[in-house]
Amino acid sequence: MQRSEINEILTESDRFVRSFGYVLPPFAYWDPEEMRRRTGSDAGDIRANRLGWDITDYGQEKFADLGLFLFTVRNGSAADLARGRGMLYAEKIMISRKDQLSPMHRHVIKAEDIINRGGGTLVLELFASAADGAIDPASDVTVVTDGVVRRLGPGGLLKLDPGESVTLMPGVWHAFWGEGADVLIGEVSTVNDDLTDNVFRDPIGRFSTIAEDESPRHLLVSDYDTWL
Repeated sequence: MQRSEINEILTESDRFVRSFGYVLPPFAYWDPEEMRRRTGSDAGDIRANRLGWDITDYGQEKFADLGLFLFTVRNGSAADLARGRGMLYAEKIMISRKDQLSPMHRHVIKAEDIINRGGGTLVLELFASAADGAIDPASDVTVVTDGVVRRLGPGGLLKLDPGESVTLMPGVWHAFWGEGADVLIGEVSTVNDDLTDNVFRDPIGRFSTIAEDESPRHLLVSDYDTWL
């Protein structure tokens, strides 16, 4: 992706998020220099726990068709999770554009609530895991939607209108997209680790490769290791 495209998506996404009354935290608006300075002094957890902007095309260079906007608002640490005490949770806000696919994947450790916060209908394609972790093409998948147990056939489509949510336990394969309009998505989960806890069905990357055609407006979490 071009950095100029990412900068444009940042602006558009912030406007879309605000249109639903959700306001990002102050560090969202730090420029790269302030982020560098602050994460080296009083805000080290932002870098350590990978809080902030995240825009991905999964390395396929077709963001409009295959991509996702995310912002990690809060996140605990893997060390806390291993101890079973401390900050064991995370929160993200995301945007799935109309007909924009977030590809089929599962998590090894993370359980998550996926919440339609507004906009169009959020559609999830779901599969259960086989004993080896691969997609089970023959078994039903069971999930909980706002306290109600739902059973779908393999590859079943779960449609969530604004205000509705689903709980996905580790091992549940899922892909999702917006139907009818762009969708604002909330995610509440156990500690999030995008470096090691995503298993994709197809051989794709989690993060984008960026061509620096202009200066970054704000850094992405994938920039932290090289810019900070």
